[in-house]
Parts: sequence; structure tokens; C-alpha cells
Amino acid sequence: MADTLDPAAAAATTRTAARDGRPAGTRSIDAITTTFREHGYIAERSLATTVFLALELGRPLLLEGEAGVGKTELAKVLAASLGARLIRLQCYEGLDVNTAVYEWNYPRQMLEIRLLEARGEIAKASAHDIFGPEFLLKRPLLRALEATDGVPPVLLIDEIDRADEEFEAYLLEILSDFQVTVPEIGTIRASRPPSVVLTSNRTREVHDALKRRCLYHWIDYPTAVKEFEIVSTRVPDAPHQLAREVVAFVHRLRTADLTKVPGVAETLDWAAALLSLGATELDADVVDETLGVVLKYEEDIRQVRGATARQYLAEAGAASS
Repeated sequence: MADTLDPAAAAATTRTAARDGRPAGTRSIDAITTTFREHGYIAERSLATTVFLALELGRPLLLEGEAGVGKTELAKVLAASLGARLIRLQCYEGLDVNTAVYEWNYPRQMLEIRLLEARGEIAKASAHDIFGPEFLLKRPLLRALEATDGVPPVLLIDEIDRADEEFEAYLLEILSDFQVTVPEIGTIRASRPPSVVLTSNRTREVHDALKRRCLYHWIDYPTAVKEFEIVSTRVPDAPHQLAREVVAFVHRLRTADLTKVPGVAETLDWAAALLSLGATELDADVVDETLGVVLKYEEDIRQVRGATARQYLAEAGAASS
């Protein structure tokens, strides 16, 4: 009687092979935490665990959270940690297959038709003569599936919540089987599936069918302690006192009734801007002059500038001391 391979054992063997093929810095949760930190990304253990499991199980990773909390940056750092190419698809309303997956090179097809006519071969021509792979313009999703340059790429599908629900439904085949069907050619499958990261700012709910195909993690605003560590890592030349005051002020802004509160990206931009101005600590004048770095709506700037900024500055100073 022939030996049968236990499905669980087969899956474990596949996971082990995948792990062994990855750089050492991504083969464990602790290694991911350390490697990400070396690339300037401070990841809490729960996030590092989710990233590790996504790599281990070969599942897409869906990251949700407010804008500017590090979702897109995680995909960039993951690609750097894996030594992989990052292929990014920026989503928007009206995104379609022609932009995201593939498009036929119509000028080249027309030229081929003219050449066939000139050679007197047009009568013998078939659809395959002008609808072959050489006439296909590969967009991000197809490039990620067909990548053959060593390490499988990291595919970033950024802000999926901005795309239409119809496009979201189209992704199901790609995320389930890592394949795409081109009617004129057939089904194209990835020999080595990419690592997939999807991000959402939750401007609308992502459909359950898509979520079920992914591992999920919500990235929240960091604590003041963690955000100070992020600033110290990403803007290492910033004086500690300035970094603490910037973080404390931003955290106070996040409790205010603003149109859009600042994310971590704005905190880093502000720290870098203040450093460029030669500031070593926050004061009322420099806050008023640079609020446009951290706040992006005029009504928010008007609300905070002046007396409110001085009040927040006093509270930030007390919190950071």
C-alpha cells in the first residue's frame, strides 16, 4: 500500500521550506522586530507576530488604521527586510483591470497587422498573432505574479478602501490562488507567490470576502513612549527635549476637535522641520510658524494658532518633563 502524506505534515513542510528560503531576519517574531527596527520601523510584538504569520502561511496581510500611522511604510520595510522588490498599486476610485492588471498594446498590435498585410499574410493570421504575451502591457498585479528576479516581490495594494467594490471583488481570484485570467491567453499563475500587503484608511468597509483571505491587523496611534522612540529612530539628530515636546504636543492635538488630527508621519515631518530651523525646544512662536507642517486644514490651524497653541504647549511641557 502506497504511503500517504498527511496534509498537516505537508503544510508544515511547505512552511519550513518557505521559512528557510527567507532572510534570517524574518524567520521569527523576534527577528522581525529586530530587523524592522534596524530599518527604522518600531513594531510592537502583536504586529511583528502578524507579519511573521503572513509570511509563514503565505497569506496576504490587511492593515487598517488612520492615515499616517505606518501602514505603507511597513510594506516598504518588509520588502527591504526580505531583500525583495516592492511593487505598489495605488488604489483610487475608478481603478480598473487595464490600470491594475494588464492592457493590450494597441499601437504595437496595429503595427503587426500592417506588417502582416504588407507581407500578404493577413488572410492566414489568427487572433494569437496579435493577442500573444508579447503584446501585453503588464501592470502591477500581473508584474507581481510573473516576477522571476529571484526573491518573490512584496506587492503593496495601497488604500484598497478607495477602490470601487467591483475591483475589490476582482482581487479575490488573485489573493486566493495567486493567478489572473487573461481571456485571450489563459490563466497566468505565480510560480512563487508574492508577499501581499493591503492597506486601508477605512473610508469605507472592506468586504468580508476580501478580509477572509487575509490576516488582519489594526495599527493605532502609538503611545507617547513609542512615538518618542520612533522620532528618535527616524530623526536621530533631534534633541531629546525637542522630540519629547513635539510628541507631547502632537498627542494633545489628537485629543482636540480637529478636522484631521496628525499621524506619526506628521510628527516625523515636524521634528525634521524644527531641526532644520535649528530649534532645540518648542516655543509659542515656532509652533505658530510651523503648524502647517503638522496640520493640513486651514480651519484647524486657525483653531490652534495663538492662545490655544500656548495652552497646548504648556500642557505638553508638563507632560514631557
